[in-house]
Amino acid sequence: MRRKVIYIILSAFTVGTFVLVYIQYNSSKSIDSLVHGDNRLLEEFAIRKNLNLIENNVISLQRNVRTMYVDKTDAPEAQMKSEINEILAAEKTLQKIDDDENTARYVDSLENAVTRKIMLCRKVVDTYLKNGSASANAVIDSNFRIWVSNDIEMAVQKIDSSRNAYITSITQAVDKSGKRAQKLNYLLTIVVLLSSVFLFWYIISIIQKLTQSEKKIKEASRIKESFMANMSHEIRTPINAILGFTALLERRNLDDQSQEYIKTIQKSGESLLTIINDILDLSKLEAGMMRIESAPFSVRALVHSIEVMFGAKVVEKSLNLQSSIDESMPDILEGDAIRLTQIFVNLIGNALKFTKEGTINIKVTGEERDGRKIKVMIVVSDTGIGIEKDKQQDIFSRFQQADDTITRHFGGTGLGLSIVSELVSLQKGTIRVESEPGSGTTFILMIPYFVADNQNENNTTLSDNLEYRGNTDFNSIRLLVAEDNEINQSLIRHLFREWKIEYDLAQNGKEAVAMVQQHKYDLVLMDIQMPEMDGYTATLEIRNILKLDIPIVAMTAHALAGEKEKCLSYGMSDYISKPMREAQLYKLITKFAEIPIKHLSKGSAQQLQGEYKCINLSYMREISGGNKDYEKIVTEQFIEVVPESLAAIETTWKNNDLVQMRQEAHNMKTTVSVMGLTEQLKPCLEELEYSDLTAESFSTQFGLLHEACIKALDEAKQFYHTFSEDEK
Repeated sequence: MRRKVIYIILSAFTVGTFVLVYIQYNSSKSIDSLVHGDNRLLEEFAIRKNLNLIENNVISLQRNVRTMYVDKTDAPEAQMKSEINEILAAEKTLQKIDDDENTARYVDSLENAVTRKIMLCRKVVDTYLKNGSASANAVIDSNFRIWVSNDIEMAVQKIDSSRNAYITSITQAVDKSGKRAQKLNYLLTIVVLLSSVFLFWYIISIIQKLTQSEKKIKEASRIKESFMANMSHEIRTPINAILGFTALLERRNLDDQSQEYIKTIQKSGESLLTIINDILDLSKLEAGMMRIESAPFSVRALVHSIEVMFGAKVVEKSLNLQSSIDESMPDILEGDAIRLTQIFVNLIGNALKFTKEGTINIKVTGEERDGRKIKVMIVVSDTGIGIEKDKQQDIFSRFQQADDTITRHFGGTGLGLSIVSELVSLQKGTIRVESEPGSGTTFILMIPYFVADNQNENNTTLSDNLEYRGNTDFNSIRLLVAEDNEINQSLIRHLFREWKIEYDLAQNGKEAVAMVQQHKYDLVLMDIQMPEMDGYTATLEIRNILKLDIPIVAMTAHALAGEKEKCLSYGMSDYISKPMREAQLYKLITKFAEIPIKHLSKGSAQQLQGEYKCINLSYMREISGGNKDYEKIVTEQFIEVVPESLAAIETTWKNNDLVQMRQEAHNMKTTVSVMGLTEQLKPCLEELEYSDLTAESFSTQFGLLHEACIKALDEAKQFYHTFSEDEK
């Protein structure tokens, strides 16, 4: 009878699982359709907004012109220019509509009508400024049909009418998907509740039957915790997808209300992901699935990464985050750096939550050393609200906080410190807390580690030590370089020729994807900003469409916080910033191509120069290693490209093409780096690339850039002439 009951239960569970999967699949399809429809509606709202903007600005522009020549006032040039720019920007957006031929035709008609109206307004203003109101009035009379024409209003009405049917169909589809998703969710809720009741009853009956057997009770508990750990992991996957698509939506040109909704979704998703991660870690700990690994890591680098990780949140709360590591403390230890990072993240996150003002301090010291074994003391203190004495013993318990009101005021699950305590115990360490209400809290950890035998191997970087040139064997590898900048291409050619590396060059991400399909590469060096297809999109295609796990290293001139994390989130393996340092590039290639580094003498890369006031040849000579042909080529390219880049920046600004102007400024960062001008010109280029520029601020920044480049060009030409003298 018992076996029959078990079979019935298993059959019911199997059928229920298939039902749940089927319901979830259809619910997901409905939700996806709903999200797609919402996005299309947002696009339609943006079209309506641009049409209203064009219509209102044209009316305002015409009213300002009429007021000017009737009242004989000065022309409001700034306001009129702003209105015209807004009109042109709105027209540019409308031109992107490609889902309806009638709409596209009406948009062209609208653009022609707006152009005629703007040209007439400009002509009236110019005539008024030159010859007075009588002449301006004559211009209006001679073009009276254009002046009073309602072509713009008619074109707007036609576009609006052509979109109504489209919006209606979208609305109906959204409504249908929403109702379907709602029904499926109701059904899913009912099935889950019934399943939960049934499962609860079954678990209770099993526990009652196994009360006399301690071994069986432990086994049941282990199964339950394993199930929770796996379930938490499965839940985290769709949450990550929600956060990812929310980030994509956030970059769209949305109105303020939509942006507020997106931020709310993102914050809620992040909070939910934090809770799920805590549950997952707790489940792993309870199920015995958490393993402590041992590998060399740098204590100082780990603490630095923690500071960078929390930098933005610390600034947001106007706090100070300080760290100190005892000088006598060995830098390279052997242990689990991931779990130590997790401990730091929980402790500092806890401190941030409960500290309104003041400082969060991190202190690391080596307390006891016995041969290779050392006890590391980690102290994390804050100036937060503190904890009462009688509550301190409970804060490391699960789902416990110092006060019942803390969850309402500060949020959280009460799992963070419990996880920290478990992780410290797994590493055979100890943790205690010292705190006074209103005076802050201090957590003191003592964790044993082993001191690595070779402190230099991991503590120095190849960018500080150039003793690697020479006979490393790269003959067995083949690389792909996706790079559109000529100077960077010359750098790659020179280095790879010297290192005897076989490589192919792609001018953009589209070419890179095609070449990866056709050939087998050991490593891809991927520039981020390229024409036709950028590095992020190319990487996503290689990972998600081609399903290739080839190492991809990002190359970018961006110096923004979180850029490396962004690259990694798109599936890239690592990150190198421009201007690229030879040693860093060498290290990445040997790392991902799995080739050991062979150390030789430093060579000529340490040569410095002091004969020029503007340019600095240290970087070029470090890269060239004394190769005069390479130095001549990149100098010649610098002399040719810099004037072209300056002209392109100025021209795109005058043409009001801000996107291309910012791209030109970004590309110029690489161009000037070869002459050691990065630090000198970076402020100007950053302003041109990122700031909201006015005519005055552009003139100032471009003037500084132009002046510095002219001086650099003069010195670069002098340097270039030295090659001719050497050849004589």
